[in-house]
Amino acid sequence: MWTVGPLSFAAPWALIALGTLPMLWWLLRVVPPAPRSLAFPAIRLLMGLETAQRTAARTPWWLVLLRFVLAALVIASVAHPLLDAAPAAAGGGPLLLAIDDGWAAAKQWPQRRVLIDNLLAQAERDRRPVILLPTAPPPDGGQVSASKLLPAGDARSIAQAIEPHPWSTDHAAALRALDAVPHGPPMRVVWLSDGLEDGAADGFANQLRSYGRLEVARPAPLATAKVIMPPRADAAELTPKIRRAVFAPAEQVSVRAADEAGRTLARETLDLPAGAEEAELRLPMPTELRNRVARLEIEGESTAGAVALLDDRFKRRPVGLIDDQSDGAVPLLDDLFYVDRALAPFAELRRASVPDLLKRELSLAIMGDQGSLPADDQAALRHWVEGGGVLVRLAGPKLALHPDELLPVRLRGGGGRVLGGAMSWTKPMALALMPESGPFAGLSVPPDLRITAQVLAEPAIDLNDKTWARLEDGTPLVTGAPIGKGWLVLIHTTVWPAWSDLGLSGLFPQMMQRLLGLSQGVAGHVADRPLAPVDLLDGFGRLVSPAGAVEAIPANTQTVPLGPRHPPGLYGDEQGRRALNLGPEIAKLTLLTTPTGASVIELGAQAKERDLQPPLLAAALLVLLADMLTVLGLRGLLRRRSTAAVLLTAIFLGGLPQPGHADDDLGLKAALDTRLAYVATGDAQIDDTSRAGLAGLSQVLIRRTTTMLGEPMAVDVEHDPLAMFPLLYWPVTGHQSPLAPAARDRVNEFMRHGGMILFDTRDGGGGNSEALRQLTQGLDIPPLTAVTEDHVLTRSFYLLREMPGRSAGGAVYVQQGGDAANDNVSPVVIGGNDWAAAWAVDRRGQFLYAAVPGGEQQREMAYRFGVNLVMYALTGSYKADQVHLPAIMERLKR
Repeated sequence: MWTVGPLSFAAPWALIALGTLPMLWWLLRVVPPAPRSLAFPAIRLLMGLETAQRTAARTPWWLVLLRFVLAALVIASVAHPLLDAAPAAAGGGPLLLAIDDGWAAAKQWPQRRVLIDNLLAQAERDRRPVILLPTAPPPDGGQVSASKLLPAGDARSIAQAIEPHPWSTDHAAALRALDAVPHGPPMRVVWLSDGLEDGAADGFANQLRSYGRLEVARPAPLATAKVIMPPRADAAELTPKIRRAVFAPAEQVSVRAADEAGRTLARETLDLPAGAEEAELRLPMPTELRNRVARLEIEGESTAGAVALLDDRFKRRPVGLIDDQSDGAVPLLDDLFYVDRALAPFAELRRASVPDLLKRELSLAIMGDQGSLPADDQAALRHWVEGGGVLVRLAGPKLALHPDELLPVRLRGGGGRVLGGAMSWTKPMALALMPESGPFAGLSVPPDLRITAQVLAEPAIDLNDKTWARLEDGTPLVTGAPIGKGWLVLIHTTVWPAWSDLGLSGLFPQMMQRLLGLSQGVAGHVADRPLAPVDLLDGFGRLVSPAGAVEAIPANTQTVPLGPRHPPGLYGDEQGRRALNLGPEIAKLTLLTTPTGASVIELGAQAKERDLQPPLLAAALLVLLADMLTVLGLRGLLRRRSTAAVLLTAIFLGGLPQPGHADDDLGLKAALDTRLAYVATGDAQIDDTSRAGLAGLSQVLIRRTTTMLGEPMAVDVEHDPLAMFPLLYWPVTGHQSPLAPAARDRVNEFMRHGGMILFDTRDGGGGNSEALRQLTQGLDIPPLTAVTEDHVLTRSFYLLREMPGRSAGGAVYVQQGGDAANDNVSPVVIGGNDWAAAWAVDRRGQFLYAAVPGGEQQREMAYRFGVNLVMYALTGSYKADQVHLPAIMERLKR
């Protein structure tokens, strides 16, 4: 390969042929020897004769120059020029190309793609076989494996399908895959590294060096991928952590919070000092805005590790604490005090009366021991619960004495069950294991938790189904029942120490969090319930549909190993979703150290190699065609200038032909086939009706007469040629402006030379007269008269007594008397019966509009009027003579 600046030649020996171009110039301009002169008397008979064929005495200079350019293009293309090509590699062994295609490689994937294409193009020129080794597990869940020896062209097609995956590379598995690659002649070994060390990268690099001299392409330290960690679910604010490789230089990072539609909700910038491995970023925002956040992402990264998906666990639900505003409440003896402490890390708490709380959106409402509520508050709460809310009530002495209807079960009268009372325990009671069918399934019960008093439920057939937690003796402690779209939940004891130590235990916050989850639509936390994949992240951090070997995950599993079976993304269903993120699985990011003896290729430093041979060959072909056509033209063999000749001659001899105008195309179509036309009004519905109407009339004319008509056309009277149309249908609307002077002159010229216009006011002959007057202002409209039974228009094909359209009864007006200069054809016909709507059919031949009041009989008469109108416009005085034949015969007899 020979390189001159950015230009290289794969076959530089072909450039030697450029030295023959001066000889080619001389050969093309050579003059043949002069003819010999012979005395022949009969030659005098040919003197004075001239031939139409001419032979040039010398090749024109511009044709010689054209052939000179053709030869230069062919020689240059044979030399195979390349732009920004990499220098040729030493040795002739195969190319072993190891590609890190894990999540971290996605950040600079376009630069990696350029390098891969350049390496494979170079291997194809050098005729090197190629071995490809992707280092990340494949999406089908199989093993990391190297390809067999492939031709460079086949390897290119396989490499085009390689994309970064949303999981990490596995250099240990890639090291095992190298065992299947046989050692032979020294190879060219190139490793496209993601720049990160995973514990097995050193061993992988050492094994690669055993196959030949190693070249490592890696990103710069600032270009190495970063990871965003999802925020804590129980934090008051969104505080994600940004993690990067150790010993990285100082830089600035921006994090964006977006909703499900991709709209930006918040954006904050974080300064990372030199050497800092991670830093935390605060994203303060209102609760309503925070609950819309669906993803956090590091701007400019475009990797799966730079995206943290958020599910319902990260949303702070608004919870209303119903306060009866009683005086003298002691905080530590107040149920809502313990509820506040239990839910504060997970929800936004609002403490107010029922009317004030229901003015804003709520996920959960909690009421302490208040007894019966006022009727208005009960009605408002019931309506809110039936609409999808969850009301949690805490029992106590007040509720035991004054129960109401907002309860999941009926309470037994006579107060609660107290330690030492008539229906008491002999000792405080512990909780039984949580039922598997309720929302508290899987929660562990503290062994030291004791209940000393409770409110008893009335025994019922469905009490067991409504019980979500019970004491050791089977007595219900928590009951719940649906009402409308929402839930009523009752905890049959207080959470302050008077009746139980539930509020002091670690179980109570977990129960409150599960009830908060119930308000989000998660009806039950069943252990090991499979959550199917919904939307998954690809290697670039984009949400895509599940594919390949992806499997469901258990709902309550805390950790799920990421990989082809479980890529990061969203899993679940309508009842709830769980976000699986890549960040928590990546413990530490460490920069890759350059392997001993390896050369480094900086990603992004190479430009994409461009092969100039195909465009040069295409240019040579065009010049060759131009030469052939030019020679044929000089010899007089091109009697007509073909499209190709005109185009090529214009390109190479200067100047492109001007494109034809739209009105030329319209006039050509109208000249080739007889067509009816309608004036475009700009109203889509009216124009569609006009087109469908003239199409239906044309079909009737073809079936019933010898007239052969093409598809009707729309015309613009100001720009389109009108002379090719025998008849123009002109619908009149109430918003048409007067004609411009140019349009008015064109319409007058059309009517003056035999054209006919049917003005249709479409109002039955009444309401659009002013619009018609305004539209025809300035037109040469002759004096008009109503059509009578002896007019030619009533007898040109059918004998007509009436001329209805979609409507009937309106008069039809034509020119008074005849105009011999216009073949006795009236230039205008004016009416208002909406003929186009009566004629209109769809593509299946079905009528589009009803004809009223006469129905199909009226439509038939409308078609007959249309046939007469077209025959009258086409035949003129011929039909007039036929109609008046009896009078002519009578005159001849005299």
